[in-house]
Amino acid sequence: MKLVDAVNVSEIESVSRILLKDNKQNRLYADIWKVGINFALRIGDLLNIKFDDLDLINNEISLIEQKTTKPRLIKINVAALAIIQERRALYPNDLYLFQAHSNRAKKDSPVSTVSVSRVFKAAGDRLGLKINTHSMRKTRGAAMYQAGTPVAVIQKLFNHASEAVTLRYIGITQADISQTYDDLVL
Repeated sequence: MKLVDAVNVSEIESVSRILLKDNKQNRLYADIWKVGINFALRIGDLLNIKFDDLDLINNEISLIEQKTTKPRLIKINVAALAIIQERRALYPNDLYLFQAHSNRAKKDSPVSTVSVSRVFKAAGDRLGLKINTHSMRKTRGAAMYQAGTPVAVIQKLFNHASEAVTLRYIGITQADISQTYDDLVL
C-alpha cells in the first residue's frame, strides 16, 4: 500500500470543499469523506454499509470488518447522522448509504472503491496532499491522538494488534518522540 497522509483538522474542511466544488452534481464524495472520517472504517466496509445496517434508534452500527473478520460497534455521531438522514431523504429507495447512481453501475450497488480513490487523489493533488481512501481512517486516529486520546483506545478502535502498529499508522515517528525531550524540560 502506498503511504498516504492523515490530514489535520483544518485540512478536513478544505478537502470537503474541493470534493463539493469538483462534484457539483451531488454530494456523494464529500459525504463519503465526512462519514469516513467519523466512522474510521476501511473503504470496503464503509461503502458496503446498507441503510438497513444502521440502528438509528440507538445511533450505532454493528458490523464485521471484512479484512480482520472482527466485530465492530460504531457510535453514529451527530455529524454522521446528519449526512445519513440527508442521504436517506434524497434517495429513499437506495439500498446502500453510498449507492452508485451512474447508468454504468450495476443496479443497487455501492459506489466503487476505484471511483472514490480517483476523486480523493485528485482533491489531494489540488491541495498538495497525498490522500486516498485510507486517509479518512488515518485522519481520525491522528486527530484523536492529538486531542489526547490514549494510544490504547485508538489501537482498540482500529483493531490493531499492538500499540506500535497504531503509532506507526497514525504517523508518530522517532523525531516526534525525540521532540518531547525539548518540549518538556523539568
